[in-house]
Amino acid sequence: MIVRCCFSLLFVAHLLGSLASAADRPNVLLICVDDLKPTLGCYGDSIAQTPHIDALSKRGIQFNAAYCNQAVCAPSRNALMTGLRPQTLGIYDLGTNFRKGAPDAITMGQHFQAAGYRAEGMGKIYHRGHGNGDDAATWSVAHWNPKGPGYQLKSSRANPKTSKGKTRYAATERAEVDDDAYPDGQTAGEAIKRLKAAAGRTDTPFFIAVGFVKPHLPFVAPEKYWKLYDAAELPMPTVTSAPKGAPSYAKTNFGELRNYSDIPSKGSLKPATERELIHGYYAATSYMDAQVGRVLNELDRLDLRDNTIVVLWGDHGWHLGDHGMWCKHTNYEQAARIPLIISVPKALGGKPRHSHALIETVDLYPTLSALAGLPAPEAVDGIDQSAVINGEQDSLRDHVIHVYPRSNRIGRAIRTDRYRLVAWESTKKRNPEPTDYELYDYEADPLETRNLAGDSEDVVRELRTFLTQHPAPKPSIASKN
Repeated sequence: MIVRCCFSLLFVAHLLGSLASAADRPNVLLICVDDLKPTLGCYGDSIAQTPHIDALSKRGIQFNAAYCNQAVCAPSRNALMTGLRPQTLGIYDLGTNFRKGAPDAITMGQHFQAAGYRAEGMGKIYHRGHGNGDDAATWSVAHWNPKGPGYQLKSSRANPKTSKGKTRYAATERAEVDDDAYPDGQTAGEAIKRLKAAAGRTDTPFFIAVGFVKPHLPFVAPEKYWKLYDAAELPMPTVTSAPKGAPSYAKTNFGELRNYSDIPSKGSLKPATERELIHGYYAATSYMDAQVGRVLNELDRLDLRDNTIVVLWGDHGWHLGDHGMWCKHTNYEQAARIPLIISVPKALGGKPRHSHALIETVDLYPTLSALAGLPAPEAVDGIDQSAVINGEQDSLRDHVIHVYPRSNRIGRAIRTDRYRLVAWESTKKRNPEPTDYELYDYEADPLETRNLAGDSEDVVRELRTFLTQHPAPKPSIASKN
């Protein structure tokens, strides 16, 4: 109790000491997107219809080597908001709140509040569900969530499937409805209201976090976004089996997708089903892009863009049938690589461009703090990458690290410009099993068709030195509950 009281007093003192200069600081608009891999025009996807995110890229720094810290919603979002990796928190699951691992963590929203910002959140920022919830201390006002239904058609709810106490319906839906019929349209509308209100508070900068759910399952979107794509021209996976020589447990069985009523509970998917899912993913991405456009257009209309840092961040990637896999939940490139675009006001420096600097999600907290002129957050795993954004440095990291757990193992992955090494370390306290390794060379084998660990011992040895630079991962808190 005494520790918490002292922490609160220090936080208030920091807040009061920062108010005088708050009005001079830039605003921050943080746009978070669920399950978005770089299937975007600006990332070279010739099929994707994403004009609004593409336009944002032309006004910002597009990071082409950005990676999540774990390819699942809650741990990835914890990393964003706390600057702490999953292995630092000891939280790798959906249901454990980050405060169980770091009760006194100062989140990014709290840090900006301490500098005089009004912090507001809407839509999906933290993971909500599976017993987990929001963090009230992060926001100046209560977090807002849309209430609209996820489906618009009765046919989508036919033949429901119940699994683990949850009822699921169709994996896709296309309906002749307006954008606001689905939750992301409502979130965009709320963000527009918040921006209008913020424009009237000229002495208070804003930190507004807007979370869009699509293209997360189910792939639902208004019909007009489905019509943007010719199903026959959609890119289908070319590598349809797991990497040769990889541990059998390294792949995902895409159980998340199998929960939906029109997806078989086991076995491979029919080609028509695969094409429908890929179509739905692209349609949902275009629908989300349109909502991003509505918010950014309002930012421009209110003449706020020249004093606002805009960030578009995807929480993790997604397997679209590659390696015979669907969903996220792996350490492979398709699950771990994310889109990240940061647009800064001209006064903060940094010309719009593509950057190949390695960056991970935990870097966003210290980077945005530096760009806004805030003190560096304490005790975070991320590093400040503002020098890359303003052009002073080409890159700051020689590797990034991410993780994924499996039963009795945790896979720690080191990704460099060329390689990814995954060390699958036993978590058994008694009779631990030997560590298994995966190694992929993205110059020679960009599609990860073969595990090279057994043939490239020198490279494995070199990349293992990066692992020694990081603390051992904490055991899962969830496993103790």
